[in-house]
Amino acid sequence: MELYNLNVANAPKTSTFQMRINPEIKQQVEDIYSRQGLTFTDAVNIFIQQSINSNGLPFLASAENEEFLKSKAVRRLAEEIQKGWASVQSEDDWISEDEAYRMLGLDK
Repeated sequence: MELYNLNVANAPKTSTFQMRINPEIKQQVEDIYSRQGLTFTDAVNIFIQQSINSNGLPFLASAENEEFLKSKAVRRLAEEIQKGWASVQSEDDWISEDEAYRMLGLDK
């Protein structure tokens, strides 16, 4: 089963997970989640699903990760640009800069 196709909410629950946490911290986080209409378990399942969706932590954990995420985004952008260049078959495939701005709904 491919990891990315898993849906945590609908997956069979046949395994348990335990962790130790300070009771005051647990109560504080349960209060936070309950204001969102969630249980602590719901929130953990959301974290797990988002981790699967993003293939990593679903949030920025430190300043060091920020640079990694920036370089990852630049690499993905460069790959997409290369795909765009490679997709051009004829002169008719090109659009003008003005047309690109218009299609994106941006002012030049």
